[in-house]
Amino acid sequence: MTDCGCEKAKEELEEYLDRELNEADFQDVADHLDNCESCSSEHLVVLALKLKVKQACRETAPEELRSAILSKLSEA
Repeated sequence: MTDCGCEKAKEELEEYLDRELNEADFQDVADHLDNCESCSSEHLVVLALKLKVKQACRETAPEELRSAILSKLSEA
């Protein structure tokens, strides 16, 4: 186990969550998160935020609003 330290773990947190790190760096961050309460808490906050953004991006505007916007755009 290699502890990469808080600075590296926080710098690579987004890539860690998106599984964009090579295996060694991924494991370093995972090991650090297992042993650091501060970074682990930040990890959970970022994870929750990413999930909320993902959910928000799935929502669609009501058809009436969409039609009104398209109508205004075509008038311009």
